[in-house]
Amino acid sequence: MVLVHPQIPPNTGNIARTCAATDTPLHLVAPLGFDISDKALKRAGLDYWPYMDIHHYESVNDFQKRTKNSGRWIGFSKTGTVKYTDFTFKENDWLLFGSELYGLPDDIRNQCSSLVYIPMTGKHVRSLNLASSAAVGLYEARRQLGE
Repeated sequence: MVLVHPQIPPNTGNIARTCAATDTPLHLVAPLGFDISDKALKRAGLDYWPYMDIHHYESVNDFQKRTKNSGRWIGFSKTGTVKYTDFTFKENDWLLFGSELYGLPDDIRNQCSSLVYIPMTGKHVRSLNLASSAAVGLYEARRQLGE
């Protein structure tokens, strides 16, 4: 699970909790919209922080250098081309989610092997909550992989 430039501490905290519950590493790509020690972040993750496999990267370039050739980048975007349930996830896929305000930056989208989307039928809803989207994507990948 990779969060690129997350901005809202409770969302990241909730995603961290989901990652802790599934033994999924969480990768945070700076700049972040908060301090990692932010009280709201810790509150949303409750007492799971000691059990997190969490990694920090100073930039997208740093993330790319440290993870190069270790799996496909699968970007989640409302403008993706493949519905997340129609996509075939693999063991070493990196699930990338952008910030709550701007989504995945274009330079990251262009580096993704695939862009997937979570369908929304409500015409007046701009997007889903980041924590909800991350959980939906992670659990579908896990379901496909038999986890």
